[in-house]
Amino acid sequence: MQSKSLSLYEEILSSLSSLQTLNQAGLDVTTFGSNTVMWFLLFTLLLLDREAVLSQECAKTNVKNCNDCMVSGPNCVWCKQKNFTKHGEPDSTRCDTEQQLLNRGCEKANIIDVDSIYSIIQNDPVRGGERPTQLAPQKIQLKLRPGKPSTFKVYFMRAEGYPVDLYYLMDLSYSMKDDLHNVKTLGSKILDALNSITKNSRIGFGSFVDKTVLPYTNTHPDKLKKPCPETETSCQPAFGYQHVLDLTENGENFKNEVSRQAISGNLDAPEGGLDAIMQATVCEKDIGWRNNTRLLVYASDDGFHFAGDGKLAAILTPNDGQCHMVNKRYSKSNEMELSQMIPKSAVGKLSGDSSNVVTLIKEAYNNLSSTVILEHRSLPEGLKISYNSKCSGGTNEDKGRCTNVKINEEISFDVTVTAEKCISEQSFEISVLGFTEKIIVQAQPHCTCNCDEVPDPKDCNMSGKITCGICRSTRFMSGGPAFGNNSQPYTSHNCEEGFVGQNCECRLGAKSEKDLVKQCQRDNSSIICSGLGDCVCGRCQCHSGDTEGKVIYGTYCECDNKNCELNNGQICGGKGACDCGKCHCQVGYEGSACQCKKSEEGCKNSRNSVCSGRGTCECNTCKCKDGYQQPFCEECPACQLPCAEYAQCAECHLQGSKDCKSQCLGSSANVTERLVSAECKHKDSTGCMIFFNMRQLDGDNIYYIEVSRRKECVEPPSIEAIVGGTIAGVALIGLLLLLLWKAVTHYQDLKEFRKFEKEKQKAKWNNADNPLFTSATTTVMNPRFTGDGK
Repeated sequence: MQSKSLSLYEEILSSLSSLQTLNQAGLDVTTFGSNTVMWFLLFTLLLLDREAVLSQECAKTNVKNCNDCMVSGPNCVWCKQKNFTKHGEPDSTRCDTEQQLLNRGCEKANIIDVDSIYSIIQNDPVRGGERPTQLAPQKIQLKLRPGKPSTFKVYFMRAEGYPVDLYYLMDLSYSMKDDLHNVKTLGSKILDALNSITKNSRIGFGSFVDKTVLPYTNTHPDKLKKPCPETETSCQPAFGYQHVLDLTENGENFKNEVSRQAISGNLDAPEGGLDAIMQATVCEKDIGWRNNTRLLVYASDDGFHFAGDGKLAAILTPNDGQCHMVNKRYSKSNEMELSQMIPKSAVGKLSGDSSNVVTLIKEAYNNLSSTVILEHRSLPEGLKISYNSKCSGGTNEDKGRCTNVKINEEISFDVTVTAEKCISEQSFEISVLGFTEKIIVQAQPHCTCNCDEVPDPKDCNMSGKITCGICRSTRFMSGGPAFGNNSQPYTSHNCEEGFVGQNCECRLGAKSEKDLVKQCQRDNSSIICSGLGDCVCGRCQCHSGDTEGKVIYGTYCECDNKNCELNNGQICGGKGACDCGKCHCQVGYEGSACQCKKSEEGCKNSRNSVCSGRGTCECNTCKCKDGYQQPFCEECPACQLPCAEYAQCAECHLQGSKDCKSQCLGSSANVTERLVSAECKHKDSTGCMIFFNMRQLDGDNIYYIEVSRRKECVEPPSIEAIVGGTIAGVALIGLLLLLLWKAVTHYQDLKEFRKFEKEKQKAKWNNADNPLFTSATTTVMNPRFTGDGK
């Protein structure tokens, strides 16, 4: 970064010099324009200078040894020089940029700097021939320090005669009828076209239509058997995808198998081609793919279904990318939908009858094989990778891509791998898209120091051994970044048993190591010295701050002078000192960040009371108690008046008592003849209802109470009235019930009588003779009967 910045400096200074030369030569460069350009260049120069400075910083945090220093930042180095630290200085002062350590007296030979390195494990050079090698090297080992990139070269040469497998995947929907006829006759020509490119080629065939469910295909049993028009005699049942011919070198086999194929059909225009592509790609054993260049030719006259189309047929399961071939047919066609596209592909336009398919295949192969794209697979977490292409003719392309690469032409790529953290040992693969050769990259951590000290019995007060310049007992130190910043202490121990300390100067004596550790723990916490210091002889020795001017202090290193509230970008607004997270403001200033001048004028109400006694004045603004509103904490809309608490006070004043202090709790009261409206009412000791109003005064729970002299007392009930009313009520109820019964019975009788009258009117008497009647046998006439009625 520094060399890059210097080269940019030179370019900018050269531009400034050229501009000055033009002005001196009297050329037409306006003053405004030249000044603008010069200011712009100077501003760019300042930005580059700032970037160069920042790039050389060492952001050391929780550094206790050389290993922690190596993972703190790519610019951090460690000084292993003996007696480099002063008495009481933490070991983290040994970790800084190289220039800073040199300035403080550390000799260059005592500076430890771990770099990211790589080594080539297997490197078969690129070559052609019967067994070509197109990608080199084949295996690389990386040892990565966090933040420090490692760059290695990768070479690729497009070999002549490299084996090629071509799989012809064809749409057999009814609209492709004429195309199928031509493909049947072109099998040998397609293979001949491949053989003109490489002598080692094979060809296979597969077909597809669509999912055999609605709304893609007519699901009537007869239509599933014959989805073509009735006039079509040769038609095979509907299907999704079927594999017809394994990859073969025999063009006649291709021609014979394809000639047996018949057209099929479906309902909608899009086809199920993506399902077929996926199965033809992943079913390697069924298709017969070799470990070489693979071409898949997709021929169709229409589009294909996209992810989400399956919802129309209630197909919601995404494709799992696995092979599901049963008896050469895709068995999950109606259960899964595809959600991904296939990278690195070429598109050509078929003629109306697919007669130009041979030419398209040849052109597509040349286009695809001449485009080289370097890619990686399954990059481990914590790694970043970038590519810089060195293509033919000295041209550079980004993102590991070269175009128009000719046969037997060697190109190269610069591959840069950077670890973002101290990684675990793992590996990943780099390959060229469309080619099967790959590079195995083994990534290992490089986070430890190898200081190679020469032992000296006088080191560490003759009570221990030295490691990278330090001999402190690291059993009493909290975890560092090399161990994930955890709170567990290290297990290494450089001092002899019974001795601890930065230079093994502390003798344990009667105390145990656990006793010393407890003295460095706050509130029985497991974190030693708050994770910001080292426990030395039972006392916390705080680390230096990770930023300039930051001081960590406190019995348990719990405090610092930087973590306080900011105002105008300054700690405590520049008007106070930060002490353990709290601002101590200068005289005349206040606020959590000393952002205000001290004053109470804006907090006084009309009665000259500060915040009405129900809040505090901060920054000339009232901070009210819960419920009270600004600006002066006078109103509390949601608060309820404490009527019950002050009812005895109101009653005491209403009775004319002179000593009501104990009942009024500091509030005052006045008795008036009558209130227009009363907010409070309460039953007194005599059972009468008293009425009063309350108005809050300045202060907390201090009220002015106005009591109405008029009370409401309820008269006692009349026994005679209650008894007489009860009797009258019972009698009235009985009379009403009697009348009701009479009305019901009368109605029932009337109803029966009317029914009787109707039946009587409907009655018809029979005039026939009585069979028991016998006429008189003897008739005696009355001699006195004259018949005239006399």
